[in-house]
This record gives sequence, C-alpha cells and structure tokens, in this order.
Amino acid sequence: MLSGRHSSGSLRVAVVGVGVLGACVGWNLARHGADVVLVDAGQPGEGVTNWSFSWVNASNKTRLRSYFDLNVAGMAAYRELAEAVGPGSWWHPTGHLRWAGDPTTEARFLETAELLAAWGYRVEVRTGAEVRRDLEPALAVPDSASVLFYPDEAWVHGRQLVGRLVERAVESGAEGRFGTAVRDIGIGGDGGVRTVTLADGSRLDVDAVVNAAGPGASRVAGLVARQLPMRREPGVVARIGCAEVPVHRAMHAPHVEIRPDGDGSVVLHSREIDALIDTGVETAELARLLHESARRVVPDLGECRITQARVAERPIPADGFPSVGAVPSVPGYYEAVSHSGITLGPVLGWLLASEILTGRRDETLADFRPERFGP
Repeated sequence: MLSGRHSSGSLRVAVVGVGVLGACVGWNLARHGADVVLVDAGQPGEGVTNWSFSWVNASNKTRLRSYFDLNVAGMAAYRELAEAVGPGSWWHPTGHLRWAGDPTTEARFLETAELLAAWGYRVEVRTGAEVRRDLEPALAVPDSASVLFYPDEAWVHGRQLVGRLVERAVESGAEGRFGTAVRDIGIGGDGGVRTVTLADGSRLDVDAVVNAAGPGASRVAGLVARQLPMRREPGVVARIGCAEVPVHRAMHAPHVEIRPDGDGSVVLHSREIDALIDTGVETAELARLLHESARRVVPDLGECRITQARVAERPIPADGFPSVGAVPSVPGYYEAVSHSGITLGPVLGWLLASEILTGRRDETLADFRPERFGP
C-alpha cells in the first residue's frame, strides 16, 4: 500500500485516460475515499470507448481459461454496476447471436459452444427459423442455419456509461481535467511517482498514477521510462441512422457485426473490412462496405443512412491480454490497459482500485500483470 498522503489525509491518484477503464478505476477509487483527478486529452468516453463494438461477453475469450474467467467476472460485475449506478439507457442485457456462412465455420462455432457449455457458460443452439420467430424477425438467416444464442451477454452504450461514472466520481469528490494531455510524470528520489504535469502547464502533486490511456498508453508509460509493447490493430466502426431500428441485440453474422446503439442508431463492424484499412481505402468507402454487408443480413437496414464512421486504434498489449496492476520498478505507477475494455471495465476497475488502496494483489490478475513485459 502507498504510504504517501496529502494534507487532506487521502491518497491522491491521477487517472490518465477517461474511457471505460479509467472511469471505472476512478469511480471505484473516489467512492472509497481517494482524492482522484481524472485526466483526459479529450472528453470522457469520446475516444476509443465511443468507437467500440461494446459487446459484453466471454464467449469470444476462450484462448486462455484465466482470461475467460476474468471476462465472466466482468459480466457479473456489470450486473452489480447496474444496481449501483442505475441501469439507465447505457445497459442492454439482451443477449447475443452468432452464426456462420459456411459449414466449416459453423462446425467450429458449435465446437466452441460445446466447450463453453462444459465450462458452465449458458448457450442455446437455435435454428434460423426459430430466431426469426422468437428474437429477430428482420434477419435474413436461412431457416436451417445453426444460430448460437448467448442469453447472458449484453451491449453497452460506452459514452453514456462513462458519463454516468464520471458524474458519480465527481459527486464523491473527484476532479476532472479534460481537454489537456499529460506532458510529464515526475519521479521522486525514491524512484516513485510524485507529480503529473499537464499540457496546459499545471502540475498535480500525486501519490499514484493510473495509466488508462488506451491507444496512448505506450506514450504515457514512456514518461516513467517504461516500455509497454502494444499491438497495432486498427478497426473501423460505422453508425447508421434508422427511422426505426430493426434489430434488438448484438449479433455476429457472416462478414459483419451489428448491434443497436439507441436513439435510432445501429453500429456496424467487420474484421474483414478492418483488413482493408492499410490498403488506402478511404474511411467513407469502408463505411459503405460495412453498410452493404449489413443490409444483406438485415434488409431493412438498406433504408438507413451512414451518419458517422471512424478508424480507431484498439488498445491491445503485444500478447493480446490486459496489462493491469502495479509496476514494481516505479512505485505509485499502475497500468489499466486492455482490449475488451468494455467487458472488463467494471471488474478491472474494482480490482485495481482495491490494489491501489490496500496493496493486496488479487490472484484473478496473476496472468495479466504488467511485469510480464519486463522492467
């Protein structure tokens, strides 16, 4: 546990980056008595959080059992979070659909479903006809297709969630410094974090810094002479506006991912179209290709119009797994950097805040500690 305290007697922590991870860490720290400063170069929730597919799940996280378990814990933490801050329009626990467009992929999906069921994860196998009858009447899915339905999964409106968490953190005494980046992190004689200097010239005296800067996390790590290797994996997301949204839940269809986004909007994404980003194709054309793929799955989406599109960098550490917790070589410096930040935000926010306040390292994070990347 950190021993430094300011005159107020509380631990002062600067949380750098106020997307879903930073907001979850900051809210948990503030409500348990820390003196929190939330710092973001932009506005809360408007970075990569706002340009995520925002799908809360563990069904796509089977590469490592401990990572699957962490995501299951993330799903449970969302249910607790909705009780704590109120569900509102950010929380949509409507389940998730996935189906394939060819027999080989379908067999792989069914094999994964069997594994998940063996791990105690709820999954139902339905036919396309049953899905249209019971869940999504607007889908153009073959009657005999095997469709996986994951009833415990959800989607969230990331920007609204971050706004709610920042509001609650401020009610608990947190301060916001938005629209200004971190320029420097000062280190004391003992090698620990002491100050944070912002681009506007102001300086914060702090006991700890949480690096939750998403795609900018490697730069922030460099301010304490740490190398945080990150994977470059850009993704394009498009929003289309609809007079009436024809889908009710997140889904992975062949070639495209589709989910409602509230307020007459639908979000589209595709790994296949992401592969075109570095070929020189303009963002507007990528969005058009997404829309074209989506209307094959949901013909009613042909009546919708593209309203926004952006290519965003995903915050993915080099091995694909989160980097969360203290960095022992720099006392007072912590990381909260992860792809799947939407699913993991509530659980990582709680675990990291607890570690900062008590010094206890939870075994849930054993495989995801920052020190695995070296000093």
